[in-house]
This record gives sequence, structure tokens and C-alpha cells, in this order.
Amino acid sequence: MKKIITLVLVSALGGISTLGSYKLFLEDEKPIIVAQENTTPTFLPTSNLSLSNLDEAPDFTIAAENTVNAVVHVKNVTISSGQMTLQDLFSGRSPQRAQMGTGSGVIINADGYIITNNHVINNSDELSVTLNNNKTYKAEIIGSDPKTDIALLKIEPDEDLPYVTFADSDNAKIGEWVLAVGNPFNLTSTVTAGIISAKSRNLDPSGKYTQSFIQTDAAVNPGNSGGALVNTQGELVGINTAITSQTGSYIGYSFAVPSNIARRVIEDIMEYGNVQNGILGITGGALNSKIADELGINDTEGIYVDSVVEDSGAEKAGIQKGDIIKEIDYIKVSKFADLTGHIGARRAGDVVNLTLSKDGELRTVAVTLTRNETITLPLVGRVKNAKKEDLKKVKASNGVKIIELNNEYKSYWKKNGVDEGAIITSINDVKINSVDDAQEAIKNRSPYEPLRIELINSNGEKERYNFR
Repeated sequence: MKKIITLVLVSALGGISTLGSYKLFLEDEKPIIVAQENTTPTFLPTSNLSLSNLDEAPDFTIAAENTVNAVVHVKNVTISSGQMTLQDLFSGRSPQRAQMGTGSGVIINADGYIITNNHVINNSDELSVTLNNNKTYKAEIIGSDPKTDIALLKIEPDEDLPYVTFADSDNAKIGEWVLAVGNPFNLTSTVTAGIISAKSRNLDPSGKYTQSFIQTDAAVNPGNSGGALVNTQGELVGINTAITSQTGSYIGYSFAVPSNIARRVIEDIMEYGNVQNGILGITGGALNSKIADELGINDTEGIYVDSVVEDSGAEKAGIQKGDIIKEIDYIKVSKFADLTGHIGARRAGDVVNLTLSKDGELRTVAVTLTRNETITLPLVGRVKNAKKEDLKKVKASNGVKIIELNNEYKSYWKKNGVDEGAIITSINDVKINSVDDAQEAIKNRSPYEPLRIELINSNGEKERYNFR
């Protein structure tokens, strides 16, 4: 009996203790953490990031609304002459064939000026633009620049058009959200989202073209070329131009011409009729550990100046071989495309500030960009605008000066008495006064037309050469 009473008392006391503890924890609202064996641990963030922010997705609706009606569909029709077939002969049909290409374009003002890629409109016989409201207009090519792959078109609309404003692409940040707007696979008004994956990308290992692309992972496919890359405010950051793909379709990488470069090109076309490229006047390359060891220097970042072009802005500013360009306009320079991209957004006569390093000492110089006075002529080599004394030396009234012979044909030229310093006076019967004239003569030459070069050699002898 005593054992029973004892058990009852112990049970009662245990119940009272449990109820008291329960009431105590409820009233004080203190959590109870019970440790259990063999349970999966819970990992919580240790930063100050609010968990509620993780649920907030970026809003692209405003950017899409501001852009989609300002991006157009561009159709390029090229008429090619094919061989006459029996079917053509019996049906009386012309052997000419129409080939059609399509792309996109971006309206940049209410009057109907449209920016697109040069490769979208290249070799066109007929060019038309279709707006998002399905109105179609004939388009005129105002000008183009193959080096940057930018072209300017004009249509004559019957009303003011919606247009996209330019952003400063220098201020675009890696990781920033962007939209690609265009007409992939003829699907009009398509919007895809992504981020800026990288800047200052150069896809041309030959160095023939000055490239400084914005790389993005927004989906871009055939037909998107010439379309808009915009930020979340709907401002133009770039013109979608290229993809890297083994299939011909998007696989995660796409590239756009920065808006600052595109804007400078079209402003030059509208104001001057051609592109006023400015050059710094140096040759060199980006540094890394291996190159720094070979040069015996400690710097592993920046652009090493290997040579300075005569009479260029760089020479006049006192830049010398061995200088290392660390910044341009106080923006860090790590690779050559950083430098060329910044200069590509400026024209001859503009001034840039370069921060230079040499032997551990920093200095800043102002450099006035000059016009490009050297070009590479096929079969010949590099030529530059001739000075008065160069012309006087060989008794020439006009011409451009050969400064470096083509390696493949160097022995041929030297065997015929032509060396560096010779003056080219005529190309295909066109009088040459400058490198611009020489470039235009080559550009206008038919692929089937022989190349005829008239020059004065170092001995003052006039010679003519024909290449087929």
C-alpha cells in the first residue's frame, strides 16, 4: 500500500513539474532547441543578406515595353546570276536567283534612322524593314563600317516612331541584367534575358578588326543580328552581333558591339559620311607573368608598348618603347581589347588620358588621337601617307609610301628593285593621294579585275605592275 501511495505522489509531482515548465516556457516565449542524434544539420546564412530578398526577381517588363516596338525586322534580298539550266531555257525563265537574308535593327530616332549590323545588309539589292505593327518600308543604306560591323539605315515613315535611347556602355557592369530583343528565326519581337558575362572580348585572333565585344548569356540566335541589347531601364547597351556555336544556334555565348562604339560610328556616318577612326599610335600587347619574365619586368598587368608610330599622338605625347599603359581615362587596362574598345568609341582629334608605368614610376599624359595614316595593301604590304619630303625625294606629285613589304612577296619586290620607301602613285588607274584613296581603290576593284600598281622606286624610276 505504501508503495502505491509513493508511486502516485511521484507521478503527481512529475505532472506538476511538467505543467509548470510548459507554462514557464510559454509565458516567456523562449524556444526550446532539442538536440537529437543522427539528424541532418540545418545550414543558415551567416551574411547580412535578408532571406526575403532571395524571392525578389528582376522585373524586365518596363525594359521590354520600352524596346520591343523599337526593334525591327530587316530583310535583305540579293539577286545572283546563276548558270542557265534546261528548265530556264524551256520555260523562258531568267537564270537570276533571289537570295534572302534576315536580321534585326534598332530604331534610334523618331524620323526613321535604324542601326543594324553591316553583315545583315551587306551586298543587298533590295532592303526592307518591317515594324512591330507589321508596316513595311523600303530602306536606304546611309553608311556602314565593316570593321565594327555597324550600319545605318533610313526609312520614310508616315508617323513618328518609337525609339531606343543610348546607355553609356562604359558603365555597364559584369553581372548586370540585360535583355536581347530581336527576330530570331523570323520570330518577331522576341525578348530573352541574361547577364553581362564579360566585357572587352576580342574574337579575331588575326588582329585585322578592332573588337571589344560585350559578352552575354542572353539567348541570341540567327536573325537576332542587329537587334538590341538593353539594360533593365530599356536603354541600349549594345547591338547583338555574333554567337559562338558549333551548331549554328545559341549554346550559351553571344556578343554585342558596345553602344558607345556603335553610337560613334553612326554619328560619324551622319556627320562626315564615313567613320573618323582615331588611333593612339602604338604597337604592343597585354602583359602576363610569362611575358613579364621574358621582358625582365615586374608588371604582369597592362599594355606593354613595343613601338611608337612616327608623328602619332603617342609620339607627340612622349610615350616610348618600354612604357606600360595601366589606365586609359582612369579606367583600368588589363588586355588589349580594353584599350582598343575605349579608343574605338572616340574619333580623331579626341584627347585621352593614359596612366603609364616605367621602372615602377607612374605618370599621366594626355594623348590626342590622330587619323589612321597606315593601311595594308594586298600583295604590297603596309603603306602610309607620304610627307612632302618623301615625294620631293623621288620627284613625285602624289602617292603613298611603302613602309613595310609583304613578307610573302618581299623577295619578288626587292628582286625588281622595289624596297621600303617606294611611292605608289596609282592603283587601277586611280590617282592616289592618301591611304584613304588607296583603300577606296582596292575596295571598288572587282574580284575578277587585275590589280594594277604604278609606283616610283627608290631610284626615282617609274614602274607598272599587273597582278592577276
